[in-house]
Amino acid sequence: MIAFLLWCILFVLCWPVALLALIAYPFVWLLLLPFRIVGIAVHGVLALVAAVIMLPLRLLSAPFRIAGFRNSRGLSY
Repeated sequence: MIAFLLWCILFVLCWPVALLALIAYPFVWLLLLPFRIVGIAVHGVLALVAAVIMLPLRLLSAPFRIAGFRNSRGLSY
């Protein structure tokens, strides 16, 4: 809603720039689309690498989480 109001103010103050922005927006979106797709792919690969690196730590800590860890006083967490 705020973007529309700002566009209306721009249209009143300087209508050629507002119309140029209205026409150029779909082309800019199409131009930036490959970068968005690459960003999603890189995010997925980095999440996979992080999961593979953290897997040994998760496997080592799993028995303590399931059985419960007892300290020197015999109290479980």
